[in-house]
Amino acid sequence: MADTLIRALRREDRPAWQVLWNAYLAFYRQDLPVDVTDTLFERLLSAEGHDAFVADREGSLVGFVHYLFHSSTWSKNSTCYLEDLFVSETGRGTGAGRALVEAVYAAADADPDAEGNVYWHTHHHNERARKLYDRIGVLSDFVRYERP
Repeated sequence: MADTLIRALRREDRPAWQVLWNAYLAFYRQDLPVDVTDTLFERLLSAEGHDAFVADREGSLVGFVHYLFHSSTWSKNSTCYLEDLFVSETGRGTGAGRALVEAVYAAADADPDAEGNVYWHTHHHNERARKLYDRIGVLSDFVRYERP
């Protein structure tokens, strides 16, 4: 069985990342304008506060995680928001998802201002992902609302 290498996203990853991103958007039934995706990719490669890791198995990307640090009204320290996590069908069950989350945990631990704080959201129907999240995280009591 191939090992999964978790590493930073690189510019040359764009075609493979795009395939994964499109599958992620399809899962959540989202259709974003091309310029939004282009802007996201550039942000992930810049120092604008967004960052990304990819899961690489034998030279093929099988997953990604996007995250960012932000300040909080409830703490003097920043916190890390794990915004997007996706693993392809070929990468599922290999530990890639867990390894991507753990890479974000490590980034939060390494940030002297974040004190290791990490949080994320998922849809209630995302049962497969929630099985992983139940093992590596704690379900909060918060309910999310959005502007109509």
